[in-house]
Amino acid sequence: MTGIRLTAPVPGWSIDADVVVVGSGVAGLTAALRCAAAGLATVVVTKARLDDGSTRWAQGGVAAALGEGDTPEQHLDDTLVAGAGLCDETAVRTLVTEGPDAVRRLIGTGAHFDTADDGTIALGREGGHHRRRIAHAGGDATGAEISRALVEAVREAALHTVENALVLDLLTDAEGRTAGVSLHVMGEGQHDGVGAVNAPAVILATGGMGQVFSATTNPPVATGDGVALALRAGAEVSDLEFVQFHPTVLFLGAGAEGQQPLVSEAVRGEGAHLVDAHGTRFMLGQHELAELAPRDIVAKAITRQMQLHGTEHMYLDARHFGAKMWEQHFPTILAACRTHGIDPVTEPIPVAPAAHHASGGIRTDLRGRTTVPGLYACGEVACTGVHGANRLASNSLLEGLVFAERIAADIVADRPRSAAAAATVADDPAPSPLLPPEARTTIQRIMTRGAGVVRSADSLARAAEELEDLHRSAFLKAGAAEPKDAVPGVEAWEVTNLLLVSRVLVAAARQREETRGCHWREDRPERDDENWRRHLVVKLTPDRQLVLRRTDTEAFGPVQPSGAADCAATGTTHPTPEEP
Repeated sequence: MTGIRLTAPVPGWSIDADVVVVGSGVAGLTAALRCAAAGLATVVVTKARLDDGSTRWAQGGVAAALGEGDTPEQHLDDTLVAGAGLCDETAVRTLVTEGPDAVRRLIGTGAHFDTADDGTIALGREGGHHRRRIAHAGGDATGAEISRALVEAVREAALHTVENALVLDLLTDAEGRTAGVSLHVMGEGQHDGVGAVNAPAVILATGGMGQVFSATTNPPVATGDGVALALRAGAEVSDLEFVQFHPTVLFLGAGAEGQQPLVSEAVRGEGAHLVDAHGTRFMLGQHELAELAPRDIVAKAITRQMQLHGTEHMYLDARHFGAKMWEQHFPTILAACRTHGIDPVTEPIPVAPAAHHASGGIRTDLRGRTTVPGLYACGEVACTGVHGANRLASNSLLEGLVFAERIAADIVADRPRSAAAAATVADDPAPSPLLPPEARTTIQRIMTRGAGVVRSADSLARAAEELEDLHRSAFLKAGAAEPKDAVPGVEAWEVTNLLLVSRVLVAAARQREETRGCHWREDRPERDDENWRRHLVVKLTPDRQLVLRRTDTEAFGPVQPSGAADCAATGTTHPTPEEP
């Protein structure tokens, strides 16, 4: 354990539970429902409302071998190809084998998927898939339907939920085991301000970290809080350099920042074409699947065309769909485009890549266990080894389902000790200085310039230096004769989390001297399997140094609790400024 904590008031209230789930997307709510059904006292903590996470924004659907003639083996093959040699095959096999039944259980929970005329699930196709295997709902509103069904199930089960709550740090006992979380509830209600949920099992399902970049498809809540919490708790994270940039995001102008509207890959799956300003298709000849190539390949092709033509976007042409198909299959996207003055029925859609999905995260085993005893992770915040260097389209919702169920099964099989016992153990916090809220935009611009779609040694070095300047400045202010720390609060905690995950991402991207999947080094344009078909694992030491080590193979290997000293002995240290 590092002993590092965010600067925050002492918890003024507490709840006792057997399990606390942080996050209310498909992964978090699935895990919570399974734990509660087994009789465990379960508390769900979520940063906004129950249905306000990334899940409800998912347009495409859930990938699973549900169609006639399709098999888990074929799904596995497509996933391995997309992952560019870094998928853990055992994890992928687990995903594709258990996936179909997990989807059926989701349907049993109340989710309604679109059906064909014969009553079977209607299946679409997306990039990287050689078959139609994407189950969708409401055309392009799959995430919203899944979220609706799970939220209703949670409310029917009367689970204890704490909404509008930002998780702060992991609570641990004297032996370093998980003992719950500290959190801050925004606004008045049954709980207000900083408190704690005391529980011997914590499941992190906090979603992604897309807000480290200026333009992203992620909602504002995706500030990397779960990864930052895990790092401060001493957990290992892996593959953070592999951030998938979705190739077709509605282009709103060069200065557009924050969450941008997504134009689902399913639109290309139904036959839309990527074209330049002259209407010329440029994906033909780039890949056997053309517009349906894996996302990293499409994003790179669009970026190259933008550089070649000196433009800021390309176009997605689906005028041949006609109004009826747009209205029936893609009503959400149609409405978003028209809101911004674009009618895809009559004109091509301007698109450009934007940060979308983190393939890496908190390193887990096949049961969702991290290197901190009692701490689990699932969904986008986790790194199970499934995605490798690039996520296959629509595997993310499936990963959330499958591994959430596995976590619940593990917790139920190994019943945690009572919450009361865990709650009696005191923590020894070592607060970190906070950054001011205005540093958020600075971090996002640093990351977009230096660690975006295209990276190089020079761009990453500049980004690392600028991020370290922010880090150093926080410590210098804290050590001044008259400290001018940022005031503890949601915005300061979020931006402090953003800085930590940004530093880890850049450190890993600098070390990976090759191009692989969604990590594109223009100064190292080739894939180097001999040296880099490996994972980078990062830990934060008690003295706030980032330590990187490389795995021996593309397989993840066992996830075992380990001390910082063990990691430091086998890895590369990225020093941080001395504390005053």
